[in-house]
Amino acid sequence: MIFWGYRARSGAPPFQPCEFAVTVFSILDLAPVVEGSDAGQALRNSLDLARHAENWGYKRFWMAEHHNMVGIASSATAVAIGYVAGGTKTIRVGAGGIMLPNHAPLIVAEQFGTLESLYPGRIDLALGRAPGTDQLTARALRRDFANSAERFPQDVMELQHYFAPAEPGQAVRAVPGEGLNVPLWILGSSLFGAQLAAHLGLPYGFASHFAPTHLLEAVKLYRALFKPSPACPKPYVLAGFNVFAAETEAQAKRLFTSVQQQFVNLRRGAVAKLQPPLDTMEGYWTPAEKMGVEQSLARSAVGTADMVEDAMRAFIEETGADEVMVTGQIYDHKARLRSFEIMAEVAERINRGTGA
Repeated sequence: MIFWGYRARSGAPPFQPCEFAVTVFSILDLAPVVEGSDAGQALRNSLDLARHAENWGYKRFWMAEHHNMVGIASSATAVAIGYVAGGTKTIRVGAGGIMLPNHAPLIVAEQFGTLESLYPGRIDLALGRAPGTDQLTARALRRDFANSAERFPQDVMELQHYFAPAEPGQAVRAVPGEGLNVPLWILGSSLFGAQLAAHLGLPYGFASHFAPTHLLEAVKLYRALFKPSPACPKPYVLAGFNVFAAETEAQAKRLFTSVQQQFVNLRRGAVAKLQPPLDTMEGYWTPAEKMGVEQSLARSAVGTADMVEDAMRAFIEETGADEVMVTGQIYDHKARLRSFEIMAEVAERINRGTGA
């Protein structure tokens, strides 16, 4: 694979996550808008979760770009990140991710340069090439389908260019943005992103929490092709994983039905907020829908703390992930907090004795 455009500059500060020897745990929050509520409450819940996550020891709090989805409130991702970062103190807050073909690289550099200027040392920027929405909405975003995939590597390198110190006579500069150490990541669910991340020497995140099919192949390819860079001298793999934890397995399985309904509704083209949990999914989905949802959500742990720990240990051993990005679309906010709290307790047990 050949990449062209802006050359990556040397002399960038080392990429901070590469320094960790233990498994890092972070949270992906989609700011779920639940049935009977609204986007404002969803974002306030996100801030509340981030504050708890900071106290529980999570390293990072990711928010994602999605559009035209009534159940997700983080469409203006940079704005949402600023709100969360402003309401927390130490946890890193980042985009997991920004769908770069939806935006001019200069605008992204200015947005995240502003965030880094306001909250220095706490902002991350992961980049994806998918639209984060349907094709009709992508057109409304002025997205160019014909050239977006081919242009994505060049756009990433252009973004690197704007974050680097300005060169003499540089005509276009990101202010704020230039000279700031905003760590860049590549996100994906295919082999393309793995190759690009390896070529540029950037950390790589795989969206295995909803598209797990090529996880192991992509991670293997990324590590095999990785070219060390000043930003990240060794491969760094982040993998997504769903966790629905509760005091009993039955309670956890019930919480899980909200995201199962969400995936069924997406396949049906039904616009809906995150629905209350069901006692059973039988009768709600067809056998074909059940098979498709189970395939998409295969990388999930649903159960008690011990069950989650067993599943998480197996996942880390299988993937060798340096960081696990935990997510869980749970209808009840208190139950969502408790699930992530249980996961934090599990993370502490997993890393106990490894220098954490």
